[in-house]
Amino acid sequence: MSGPLPRLSDARLPLVHPVAARDEKERATALHIPAERPLTVYLDGRELITLMTLGAAPEALVLGYLRNQRLLALDDIEAVQVTWDAAGASGSAAVTTRGGIADLEERTARRVVTTGCGQGSVFGTVMDEVDSIVLPPEARLRQGVIYRIVETIRTQPSVYKQAGSVHGCGLFDSTGALLHFVEDVGRHNAVDAIAGLMWLDGATGGDKVFYTTGRLTSEMVIKGAQMGIPFLLSRSGTTEMGHAVARQTGMTLLARCSGKHFMVLAAPQRVVFEPELLEP
Repeated sequence: MSGPLPRLSDARLPLVHPVAARDEKERATALHIPAERPLTVYLDGRELITLMTLGAAPEALVLGYLRNQRLLALDDIEAVQVTWDAAGASGSAAVTTRGGIADLEERTARRVVTTGCGQGSVFGTVMDEVDSIVLPPEARLRQGVIYRIVETIRTQPSVYKQAGSVHGCGLFDSTGALLHFVEDVGRHNAVDAIAGLMWLDGATGGDKVFYTTGRLTSEMVIKGAQMGIPFLLSRSGTTEMGHAVARQTGMTLLARCSGKHFMVLAAPQRVVFEPELLEP
């Protein structure tokens, strides 16, 4: 990043909404449920996509989406301005570039609908770039660090614990220290928001670990690989295509991460096992 950072609004909204409910004994009770709002992204005035989001980090979400779709560089972005309607029920994100994108029509012509919550999507050109991704083969992840990450996520204050129905993603360094944690209605949004934060920080992914509460689909693996992150962890499982893309990109894939249990499904040579940490 050589030029100035883009100008960003600060349009974060409340993440939960109170509702009245009755339990199995017909008792009145109050619950909190996650908010869900459509955020329509406009790129130099052209409607690009509508993302369903909590509104936790809308500017970072938009930046990360643009980054992971490989539509433009951070230097190309002059501003991201998010505005919501008076009720906070829907919003728009106006992305202004410094010089426009000459081949935007061609680059967005082919779209692949994915299995992301609420149906994520990636442009076909992104799928074509998988073969060129190379992750650092020398990166290592110690078993004790895996346990630290799992415990950090377990104890992290979250919308999920308050209201459920959301996915969370965390970015960690190689020691297991939490760098960023984002929740959203879809795990693909949460990973895009973290990608946007990394972009703004100028952070590289070679010494990072990514954790998601959702399943490891091909979209999640591709986005993690695009961010240069060699380790992707989940408390859930993976899909066949997610596994295939992990093997293709050389990503170390860990699923069913809970307590002291995990399953290494791809590139196990990067994991440093520490048998002494297991209970007898």
